[in-house]
Amino acid sequence: MVDAELAKLDAETPQTRAWLKALLAPLRGAFREVVFLSLFVNLLALAVPIFVQQVYNRVIFYHGISTLIALLVGVAVAIAFDFALRQSRARMLQRVALRIDVALGRKLYDKLSALPLGTLEARPAGFWQALYKDAELVRNVFSGPTAVLVMDLPFAVIFITLIWVIAPPVVYVLLAALPLYLGLALLSGDSLGRATRAERRAGIGRDAFITEMLAGRTTIKALALGNAFKPRFEDRHADTIEHALVRGGRNDTFGNFGLMLSMVVTVALVAVGALSIIEQELTIGALIAATMLASRVTAPLNQLVSTWRTYASYRQSANRLSSAFALGEDRAKSAVSLNRPSGRLTLENVRFGYDPARPPLIDGISLDVRPGGMLGVVGRNGCGKTTLLKLMQGLYAPSAGRVLIDGADIAQFSRAELAAWIGYVPQECVLFAGTIRDNIAVAKPSATDEEIVRAATLAGVHPFVVDLPDGYGTEIGEAGSRLSGGQRQRIAIARALIHDPPALLLDEVTGNLDMQAELALRDALADLARERTIVVVTHTPILLRACATIIALERGRIALGGPAKDILPRLFGGAPRPAPAEEAS
Repeated sequence: MVDAELAKLDAETPQTRAWLKALLAPLRGAFREVVFLSLFVNLLALAVPIFVQQVYNRVIFYHGISTLIALLVGVAVAIAFDFALRQSRARMLQRVALRIDVALGRKLYDKLSALPLGTLEARPAGFWQALYKDAELVRNVFSGPTAVLVMDLPFAVIFITLIWVIAPPVVYVLLAALPLYLGLALLSGDSLGRATRAERRAGIGRDAFITEMLAGRTTIKALALGNAFKPRFEDRHADTIEHALVRGGRNDTFGNFGLMLSMVVTVALVAVGALSIIEQELTIGALIAATMLASRVTAPLNQLVSTWRTYASYRQSANRLSSAFALGEDRAKSAVSLNRPSGRLTLENVRFGYDPARPPLIDGISLDVRPGGMLGVVGRNGCGKTTLLKLMQGLYAPSAGRVLIDGADIAQFSRAELAAWIGYVPQECVLFAGTIRDNIAVAKPSATDEEIVRAATLAGVHPFVVDLPDGYGTEIGEAGSRLSGGQRQRIAIARALIHDPPALLLDEVTGNLDMQAELALRDALADLARERTIVVVTHTPILLRACATIIALERGRIALGGPAKDILPRLFGGAPRPAPAEEAS
């Protein structure tokens, strides 16, 4: 399934390369300097062949020691300048690479952050991670050996022209070899491009499986699933290795063909030159100089054969980045800034489905939830409860109908505004490495200590935190691994409350709480519901009894709904018994 999805993604047609033009526009001056330096580097490269020709033709034959000294001084100066210019060009390209890294990395991060949740969930996590590898390849093409090759290759015309001047008979050998090099480069690019694409898909599939294993490492260890998962890993790993071998084999084949062609060209050039010397059409010095200049032509052409694969990979990477940058984003800014709403949430005949070929998961739900009471949502697994909350929070856009807050369509508001107005605690809460304070204030970095303590108190986490030696500065480890499930759940609730939202959506938040914590949360939510809109997905009677209204979903529709006192007996087959804590009181 993952491989099929990635194949479809690779086949997508990019919409525009405007992002690349905008990325390179500020670097035009730097590229002009690099081209200017490359011009002098290639001109200075003529010094050694000319030195060799003059030594053979003038120094050795005429015993010109003074000429040799003058030539040595001249070529030494040329070599020193060549070194200095190459160093300057390398430093310039390093600065170009740094600027591309910063700009493209930031742009890609901003893009991923702005993508709607549905878009992010529609593609494997490995695809999004691989985009940063694509960004690295784009950077290397414009600042690495490929960029140097592109700038040096046109100067091959200078070397061919000089060969034509000093050794006309052998220049036709090089001219005949040029189409062979170009044909080999095009063939290698096409063949290696397909192999690289297949290797990338296989690698992403393997990496996605490893990421999934690491995310579920506790379950894997607890159930000793290592051996059970090993065949699946070996299949994916073997598939990756197989595609890597195919790609490597083709790369070696074309590389060896390029080297063989270079040797054939050298042999042909020397043979033709020898015949020309015999016919007294050429001097030995001219042949040796021409051979050295020919190597300056064949070396970049041979490099072009292997670099063409890089160019083919670059095109694929640029296409994937173009497709990613062309994706629609969440609204970044509202046209008008509105005051804090009261929190009234309204759904008008809302429909939503993940797959157009299947029945909708939410099928024509209309609902009006006002502040001053808590709404409980119940239903079987897969009936659409979590999806309903995501629609209310604006994480998903309905395929039909509207979601309103205080009578205004939430589609017109930015993601930041909706997150501040409608707090959301997902069923699987995720914390981040750092301190407890960092995790509560992550959605509002400017939050004061009073706001953090208030949110933690409402979530019932403050008494636990103040008992810790480092308090709110306690490090929680990766994904909160140093905390219990209930503690992580309550910190996630505090995080949702940091903006003091007028509406709060909670999805099965009592799954990791003990009964005392459930009772404390129920009382806290009951207090919050007096002035806020609270929607809670739950199956625990403790929270359901605190709800003013309850709806039951069935196949994406509201199958049952009404006041809690009327719905609870129908859900549980009779009036629920009071909680033990209430019996004790």
